[in-house]
Amino acid sequence: MNMSAAARRIASSISCRSISSVLRSSSSFMLRGRIAGVSSGIQRLSTAAAALEEPITPPVQVNYTKLLINGQFVDSASGKTFSTLDPRTGEVIAHVAEGDAEDVDRAVAAARKAFDEGPWPKMSAYERSRILYRFADLIEKHNDEIAALETWDNGKPYEQAAFGEIPMVARLFRYYAGWADKIHGLIVPADTPHHVQVLHEPIGVVGQIIPWNFPLLMFAWKVGPALACGNSIVLKTAEQTPLSALVVAKLLHEAGLPDGVLNVVSGYGPTAGAAIASHVDVDKLAFTGSTSTGKIVQEMAARSNLKPVTLELGGKSPMIIMDDADIDKAVELAHFALFFNQGQCCCAGSRTFVHERIYDEFVEKAKARALKRVVGDPFKKGVEQGPQIDEEQFNKILHFIKSGVEGGATLVAGGERHGDRGYFIKPTIFADVKDGMEIAKHEIFGPVQSILKFSDLKEVIKRSNASQYGLAAGVFTQNLDTANTLMRALRVGTIWINSFDIFDAAIPFGGYKMSGYGREKGIDSLKNYLQIKSVVTHLKDPAWL
Repeated sequence: MNMSAAARRIASSISCRSISSVLRSSSSFMLRGRIAGVSSGIQRLSTAAAALEEPITPPVQVNYTKLLINGQFVDSASGKTFSTLDPRTGEVIAHVAEGDAEDVDRAVAAARKAFDEGPWPKMSAYERSRILYRFADLIEKHNDEIAALETWDNGKPYEQAAFGEIPMVARLFRYYAGWADKIHGLIVPADTPHHVQVLHEPIGVVGQIIPWNFPLLMFAWKVGPALACGNSIVLKTAEQTPLSALVVAKLLHEAGLPDGVLNVVSGYGPTAGAAIASHVDVDKLAFTGSTSTGKIVQEMAARSNLKPVTLELGGKSPMIIMDDADIDKAVELAHFALFFNQGQCCCAGSRTFVHERIYDEFVEKAKARALKRVVGDPFKKGVEQGPQIDEEQFNKILHFIKSGVEGGATLVAGGERHGDRGYFIKPTIFADVKDGMEIAKHEIFGPVQSILKFSDLKEVIKRSNASQYGLAAGVFTQNLDTANTLMRALRVGTIWINSFDIFDAAIPFGGYKMSGYGREKGIDSLKNYLQIKSVVTHLKDPAWL
C-alpha cells in the first residue's frame, strides 16, 4: 500500500511535527488525548461549519473484502455479502463477504490442520517472535493507510487512530513477540522418588470475537497473546468494522505467518459468531462486547464442548472528583474520560461523581468544555469527535438522552443530533442525576456525561459499587490517604488515579462482576491461551529429590 498524495496532505495538516512526535512515542492514550486537546485548542473550528462541509475523501482504497481462510482470500460459501457503511454519511464503503456456519467450519478446519500438522506450534519460540516483530514493523510502515481505513469504517478521529491506536497495535505485538520465547514451565519437587515437570502448552484452536469500537486494538489484545503462545485462530470481526482486520491479517502473512494459523471471518453475531462459540473443534473462546451477548456466548460455549471462555464486557465506570481537586484539571480529565472515542468505550467514566462543595462550579465548567468540543468530519484537522458507529447506536443514545430528560435530570448541554447527515451527536451533559435514573444505571456507549453529587467518602464508595458492572474507575484527588482508601474499596478491575485510559501493553485489563472475567494485556493474558500439563516420571535410585 503506497500512501496517496491526499493521505500525505492530511497527515501533514493534522498537527505540528513536534506534537506528532510526542504522540507517536507515547504509549498512553491519556497523553495523546491531552496533547490532541491542546492541538485542537490552537485552532478551534466552528462545529456548525464542520457539519455543513462535504465529507473529505478518505486517502485510502479498500482492497480486501473477502474472508481470509487458510492463507487465501475467498468468497463466502453462500456468496452473500453485506455492506459496511461510512458513519459520516451512512453511505456504503464496500460490500464484504458474509461468513456463516459453513465458512466457520472451513476456517476451523484450516486452523485445526495448522495447529495439529503445521509448523506454527512446532516452530521455535524464537522464530515465532521474529515473525511477530516483523509484523510490528509492517504495521508501522503502513501506519497512515491503516489509520485512514480505521477512521473511514469506524468514524473515530484520524489523529486518534494515526498517532494513538495504530502505534499501540505495533507496540502490543512487540510486547507479545518479547514474551514468545519466555513462556516456560516448572520443575517441582515431589515427596516421593519422582521427577515432576509442569508444562505450559498452547491450548489449540482459539475462537475470538472482537467489537467495533476499537477494531485493531482489540485485534492486537487477542491475536497477540494467542500467537505468542503457539495457537491457531479463527477471528470474527464486528459487522460494522470489518475492513482493517483484513488488511493487517494480510500483513501478518507477509511477515511469515504460516497459512491457516490466522483465519478472519466477517459476518454477523447470530450466524458467524454463534458458529464459533458453539463449535466443538474450537478449544477456547475470547469475546469482547456487551454483557447481554457475553451471557449468550458463554452458554453456547458450555453447551457445545465446555470450552473455556474469557469475557471483556460492559461497564458503568465511576469518575470520582474529590473536593480538594484542581477543578480545571478535573473537568478536563472527566471530559476526556467520558467523551474519548465518541463515548464508545467500555470503561468510559460515565458516572461523574463530584463532591457537593465544588459541584456547581464543576458543572458550569464541564458545560463550557462540552460546548467547545469540536464535532465534525474525523478526517479534518482539529476535530475531537466524529460520528457514532451506526444508526442503531445513534438512536440508542438519543433514546437514553430522552430518558434522562423525562427522568428529571437537568440537560446542561447538547441533547440532540449534530448536523443533518451521518450519525453525529452533540456532546451532552446532564446534571442533578440520581442513581436510579436509566442514564446512571445503564451503559449508554455515547457522548453523554452524567454528573452526580456526593457528600462524603463512605457515601461515594457505596454508590460507586452499587452497579452490576465493575470494569474501571477514576479518582481525582490530591490526598494520598483518600486515593489509597478508594483504590482498595472500589470493586473494579482497573483504577486510574489522577489519570484515565492508560492502556500500556503490560497493564492487565478486565472486570469484576458482570463486566466479565479474565484479563487482556500483560503477562496475565498469556494464561488465557495456555494449558497446564503435569508430567510425573518415576526415578530409580535417585541421587537427590
